[in-house]
Amino acid sequence: MTCTFSAEQITALSAPLDRAKVRQREQGRSSVSYLEGWQVIAEANRIFGFDGWQRQTIAVRCVAQAERLIGARGTSRDQKPGWCVTYTARVRVTVTAGGLAPLVREGSGAGHGIDVDLGQAHESALKEAETDAMKRALMTFGNPFGLALYDKAQRQVSSAAGQGDGAQRPGGQRTPVGRTAAGSPAAAADSPAQGRTQATAPTPPPSAPADLGQVPLDAVTIQHLHSTLRTLPRPLLESLTRAFRKRFQVPEEAVTIADRINQKCHHDWIETFLVQHQLQPGRAAQPLS
Repeated sequence: MTCTFSAEQITALSAPLDRAKVRQREQGRSSVSYLEGWQVIAEANRIFGFDGWQRQTIAVRCVAQAERLIGARGTSRDQKPGWCVTYTARVRVTVTAGGLAPLVREGSGAGHGIDVDLGQAHESALKEAETDAMKRALMTFGNPFGLALYDKAQRQVSSAAGQGDGAQRPGGQRTPVGRTAAGSPAAAADSPAQGRTQATAPTPPPSAPADLGQVPLDAVTIQHLHSTLRTLPRPLLESLTRAFRKRFQVPEEAVTIADRINQKCHHDWIETFLVQHQLQPGRAAQPLS
Protein backbone atom coordinates (compact mmCIF):
# COMPACT_ATOMS: atom_id res chain seq x y z
CA MET A 1 0.00 0.00 0.00
CA THR A 2 1.03 3.58 -0.52
CA CYS A 3 0.42 6.71 1.52
CA THR A 4 -2.82 8.51 0.58
CA PHE A 5 -3.31 12.19 1.38
CA SER A 6 -6.76 13.61 2.04
CA ALA A 7 -8.35 16.03 -0.40
CA GLU A 8 -7.61 19.06 1.78
CA GLN A 9 -3.98 17.98 2.25
CA ILE A 10 -3.51 17.65 -1.51
CA THR A 11 -5.04 21.11 -1.95
CA ALA A 12 -2.65 22.58 0.62
CA LEU A 13 0.40 20.83 -0.85
CA SER A 14 -0.49 22.06 -4.35
CA ALA A 15 -1.12 25.67 -3.31
CA PRO A 16 1.37 28.41 -4.24
CA LEU A 17 3.86 29.47 -1.59
CA ASP A 18 2.84 32.60 0.30
CA ARG A 19 5.47 35.26 -0.49
CA ALA A 20 4.97 36.79 2.97
CA LYS A 21 6.67 33.70 4.42
CA VAL A 22 9.76 33.98 2.20
CA ARG A 23 12.93 35.52 3.65
CA GLN A 24 16.01 36.89 1.89
CA ARG A 25 19.70 36.69 2.75
CA GLU A 26 22.86 37.80 1.02
CA GLN A 27 25.07 35.00 -0.27
CA GLY A 28 28.14 36.14 -2.12
CA ARG A 29 27.02 38.83 -4.54
CA SER A 30 23.44 37.63 -4.84
CA SER A 31 20.29 37.45 -2.73
CA VAL A 32 18.91 34.03 -1.83
CA SER A 33 15.26 33.27 -1.00
CA TYR A 34 14.55 30.78 1.78
CA LEU A 35 12.06 29.66 4.43
CA GLU A 36 12.94 29.73 8.10
CA GLY A 37 13.08 26.40 9.92
CA TRP A 38 10.23 27.19 12.32
CA GLN A 39 8.02 28.15 9.37
CA VAL A 40 8.60 24.80 7.67
CA ILE A 41 7.81 22.92 10.90
CA ALA A 42 4.64 24.98 11.35
CA GLU A 43 3.53 24.10 7.81
CA ALA A 44 4.18 20.39 8.45
CA ASN A 45 2.07 20.56 11.62
CA ARG A 46 -0.65 22.44 9.74
CA ILE A 47 -0.87 20.09 6.76
CA PHE A 48 0.05 16.68 8.20
CA GLY A 49 -1.09 17.17 11.80
CA PHE A 50 1.00 17.45 14.94
CA ASP A 51 1.23 13.66 15.20
CA GLY A 52 1.16 12.96 11.47
CA TRP A 53 4.86 13.30 10.76
CA GLN A 54 8.23 12.83 12.39
CA ARG A 55 11.87 13.54 11.64
CA GLN A 56 14.95 11.50 12.42
CA THR A 57 18.58 12.53 12.11
CA ILE A 58 20.23 9.47 10.54
CA ALA A 59 23.72 10.91 9.96
CA VAL A 60 25.72 13.85 11.27
CA ARG A 61 29.37 14.71 10.82
CA CYS A 62 31.73 17.54 11.70
CA VAL A 63 33.64 18.20 8.48
CA ALA A 64 35.63 21.31 9.40
CA GLN A 65 36.94 23.15 12.46
CA ALA A 66 39.36 26.04 12.33
CA GLU A 67 40.40 29.09 14.32
CA ARG A 68 39.50 32.48 12.89
CA LEU A 69 39.12 36.10 13.87
CA ILE A 70 35.61 37.25 14.69
CA GLY A 71 34.52 40.87 14.63
CA ALA A 72 34.17 43.92 12.42
CA ARG A 73 36.25 43.52 9.30
CA GLY A 74 39.01 46.04 8.86
CA THR A 75 39.00 47.01 12.52
CA SER A 76 41.60 44.94 14.32
CA ARG A 77 40.70 46.22 17.78
CA ASP A 78 37.13 44.88 17.38
CA GLN A 79 38.22 41.44 16.27
CA LYS A 80 38.52 38.51 18.67
CA PRO A 81 39.98 35.02 18.26
CA GLY A 82 37.25 32.47 17.65
CA TRP A 83 36.20 29.35 15.82
CA CYS A 84 34.49 28.36 12.59
CA VAL A 85 32.85 24.92 12.53
CA THR A 86 30.96 23.12 9.75
CA TYR A 87 28.64 20.11 10.05
CA THR A 88 26.76 18.03 7.51
CA ALA A 89 23.61 16.10 8.36
CA ARG A 90 21.09 13.77 6.79
CA VAL A 91 17.51 13.78 8.06
CA ARG A 92 14.68 11.36 7.35
CA VAL A 93 11.09 12.66 7.39
CA THR A 94 8.26 10.15 7.74
CA VAL A 95 4.65 11.15 7.02
CA THR A 96 1.62 8.99 7.78
CA ALA A 97 -1.71 9.74 6.08
CA GLY A 98 -4.94 7.81 5.76
CA GLY A 99 -3.74 5.12 8.15
CA LEU A 100 -1.76 3.44 5.37
CA ALA A 101 1.95 2.80 4.83
CA PRO A 102 4.23 5.71 5.84
CA LEU A 103 5.80 7.91 3.19
CA VAL A 104 9.54 8.50 3.73
CA ARG A 105 11.71 11.29 2.33
CA GLU A 106 15.34 12.17 3.11
CA GLY A 107 17.43 15.30 2.72
CA SER A 108 21.02 16.39 3.32
CA GLY A 109 22.15 19.77 4.61
CA ALA A 110 25.06 21.72 6.04
CA GLY A 111 25.48 24.18 8.88
CA HIS A 112 28.17 26.65 9.91
CA GLY A 113 28.88 27.92 13.39
CA ILE A 114 31.07 30.95 14.16
CA ASP A 115 31.67 31.86 17.80
CA VAL A 116 34.40 32.80 20.26
CA ASP A 117 33.37 29.71 22.24
CA LEU A 118 34.16 26.42 20.49
CA GLY A 119 31.23 24.60 22.08
CA GLN A 120 28.78 27.28 20.97
CA ALA A 121 30.17 27.11 17.44
CA HIS A 122 29.61 23.33 17.35
CA GLU A 123 26.08 23.68 18.70
CA SER A 124 25.15 26.34 16.17
CA ALA A 125 26.58 24.39 13.23
CA LEU A 126 24.91 21.13 14.26
CA LYS A 127 21.47 22.72 14.66
CA GLU A 128 21.73 24.53 11.34
CA ALA A 129 22.78 21.34 9.53
CA GLU A 130 19.85 19.35 10.93
CA THR A 131 17.37 22.11 10.10
CA ASP A 132 18.75 22.50 6.58
CA ALA A 133 18.48 18.73 5.97
CA MET A 134 14.92 18.65 7.33
CA LYS A 135 13.87 21.50 5.04
CA ARG A 136 15.35 19.72 2.02
CA ALA A 137 13.46 16.53 2.90
CA LEU A 138 10.12 18.33 3.39
CA MET A 139 10.69 20.41 0.26
CA THR A 140 9.94 17.34 -1.86
CA PHE A 141 6.31 17.44 -0.66
CA GLY A 142 5.49 20.69 -2.44
CA ASN A 143 5.41 24.46 -2.60
CA PRO A 144 4.48 25.20 1.04
CA PHE A 145 7.84 23.72 2.06
CA GLY A 146 9.91 25.76 -0.38
CA LEU A 147 9.80 23.73 -3.60
CA ALA A 148 8.57 26.84 -5.43
CA LEU A 149 11.82 28.64 -4.55
CA TYR A 150 13.85 26.24 -6.68
CA ASP A 151 12.19 27.77 -9.74
CA LYS A 152 14.27 30.88 -10.52
CA ALA A 153 11.16 32.60 -11.91
CA GLN A 154 9.23 31.71 -8.72
CA ARG A 155 6.05 31.19 -10.70
CA GLN A 156 4.46 29.24 -7.85
CA VAL A 157 5.08 31.98 -5.26
CA SER A 158 2.07 34.21 -4.61
CA SER A 159 2.33 37.85 -5.71
CA ALA A 160 3.36 40.47 -3.15
CA ALA A 161 0.57 41.57 -0.84
CA GLY A 162 -0.76 45.10 -0.84
CA GLN A 163 0.41 48.19 -2.72
CA GLY A 164 2.95 49.62 -0.30
CA ASP A 165 0.66 49.62 2.75
CA GLY A 166 1.63 46.17 3.92
CA ALA A 167 -1.97 44.90 3.66
CA GLN A 168 -2.56 41.17 3.60
CA ARG A 169 -3.69 39.66 0.31
CA PRO A 170 -7.37 38.62 0.52
CA GLY A 171 -7.56 35.02 1.66
CA GLY A 172 -3.84 34.98 2.45
CA GLN A 173 -4.35 34.32 6.16
CA ARG A 174 -5.35 30.67 6.45
CA THR A 175 -6.47 28.50 9.32
CA PRO A 176 -4.82 25.07 9.72
CA VAL A 177 -5.77 22.43 7.16
CA GLY A 178 -8.74 20.45 8.42
CA ARG A 179 -8.90 22.42 11.68
CA THR A 180 -11.13 25.12 13.11
CA ALA A 181 -10.08 27.01 16.23
CA ALA A 182 -12.41 26.43 19.16
CA GLY A 183 -15.17 29.00 19.22
CA SER A 184 -14.08 30.72 16.02
CA PRO A 185 -16.05 30.91 12.74
CA ALA A 186 -14.83 29.29 9.54
CA ALA A 187 -12.12 31.16 7.68
CA ALA A 188 -13.34 33.74 5.19
CA ALA A 189 -11.76 36.20 2.77
CA ASP A 190 -10.79 39.56 4.25
CA SER A 191 -13.19 42.39 3.47
CA PRO A 192 -11.89 45.59 1.84
CA ALA A 193 -10.74 48.27 4.29
CA GLN A 194 -13.63 50.59 5.00
CA GLY A 195 -13.29 54.28 4.36
CA ARG A 196 -10.56 53.89 1.74
CA THR A 197 -12.67 53.21 -1.35
CA GLN A 198 -13.76 56.26 -3.29
CA ALA A 199 -17.47 56.73 -3.92
CA THR A 200 -17.03 56.16 -7.66
CA ALA A 201 -14.94 53.01 -7.30
CA PRO A 202 -16.73 49.75 -8.21
CA THR A 203 -17.33 47.24 -5.44
CA PRO A 204 -14.90 44.31 -5.83
CA PRO A 205 -16.38 40.80 -5.98
CA PRO A 206 -15.94 38.66 -2.86
CA SER A 207 -12.72 36.68 -2.79
CA ALA A 208 -12.74 32.91 -2.69
CA PRO A 209 -11.11 31.20 0.29
CA ALA A 210 -7.41 30.51 -0.24
CA ASP A 211 -7.93 26.87 0.76
CA LEU A 212 -10.90 25.16 -0.92
CA GLY A 213 -11.14 22.81 2.03
CA GLN A 214 -12.23 25.73 4.19
CA VAL A 215 -15.32 26.55 2.09
CA PRO A 216 -18.27 26.65 4.53
CA LEU A 217 -20.87 23.91 4.15
CA ASP A 218 -24.50 24.83 3.48
CA ALA A 219 -27.18 23.94 5.99
CA VAL A 220 -28.59 21.09 3.87
CA THR A 221 -25.20 19.35 3.60
CA ILE A 222 -24.55 19.73 7.33
CA GLN A 223 -27.97 18.27 8.13
CA HIS A 224 -27.33 15.36 5.78
CA LEU A 225 -24.00 14.62 7.50
CA HIS A 226 -25.63 14.72 10.93
CA SER A 227 -28.30 12.30 9.72
CA THR A 228 -25.64 9.99 8.33
CA LEU A 229 -23.71 9.95 11.60
CA ARG A 230 -26.80 9.26 13.68
CA THR A 231 -27.53 6.11 11.68
CA LEU A 232 -24.05 4.62 12.06
CA PRO A 233 -23.50 1.56 14.25
CA ARG A 234 -22.26 2.70 17.67
CA PRO A 235 -18.73 1.16 17.37
CA LEU A 236 -18.19 2.84 14.00
CA LEU A 237 -19.60 6.16 15.26
CA GLU A 238 -17.31 6.09 18.30
CA SER A 239 -14.32 5.26 16.10
CA LEU A 240 -15.16 8.10 13.70
CA THR A 241 -15.66 10.55 16.57
CA ARG A 242 -12.28 9.72 18.11
CA ALA A 243 -10.53 10.02 14.76
CA PHE A 244 -12.31 13.31 13.94
CA ARG A 245 -11.34 14.83 17.30
CA LYS A 246 -7.73 13.81 16.76
CA ARG A 247 -7.57 14.92 13.11
CA PHE A 248 -9.18 18.32 13.66
CA GLN A 249 -7.83 18.99 17.15
CA VAL A 250 -11.25 19.18 18.83
CA PRO A 251 -10.67 20.03 22.53
CA GLU A 252 -11.62 17.41 25.11
CA GLU A 253 -14.06 19.78 26.81
CA ALA A 254 -16.21 19.87 23.65
CA VAL A 255 -19.20 17.60 24.35
CA THR A 256 -19.94 16.84 20.68
CA ILE A 257 -18.32 17.17 17.28
CA ALA A 258 -21.62 18.09 15.61
CA ASP A 259 -21.00 21.84 15.73
CA ARG A 260 -17.46 21.33 14.40
CA ILE A 261 -18.67 19.92 11.09
CA ASN A 262 -18.94 23.12 9.07
CA GLN A 263 -16.33 23.08 6.27
CA LYS A 264 -15.74 21.15 3.08
CA CYS A 265 -12.63 19.52 4.55
CA HIS A 266 -14.82 18.00 7.29
CA HIS A 267 -17.28 16.63 4.71
CA ASP A 268 -14.44 15.15 2.61
CA TRP A 269 -12.75 13.61 5.64
CA ILE A 270 -15.96 11.95 6.89
CA GLU A 271 -16.72 10.65 3.40
CA THR A 272 -13.21 9.19 3.09
CA PHE A 273 -13.42 7.64 6.56
CA LEU A 274 -16.68 5.88 5.75
CA VAL A 275 -15.40 4.66 2.39
CA GLN A 276 -12.23 3.28 4.03
CA HIS A 277 -14.43 1.46 6.53
CA GLN A 278 -16.45 -0.09 3.68
CA LEU A 279 -19.53 1.99 4.33
CA GLN A 280 -20.86 4.21 1.57
CA PRO A 281 -22.19 7.54 2.97
CA GLY A 282 -25.18 7.53 0.61
CA ARG A 283 -26.38 4.18 1.91
CA ALA A 284 -25.94 5.10 5.57
CA ALA A 285 -28.05 8.25 5.38
CA GLN A 286 -31.48 6.78 6.13
CA PRO A 287 -34.37 8.74 7.69
CA LEU A 288 -34.52 8.53 11.46
CA SER A 289 -37.38 6.43 12.80
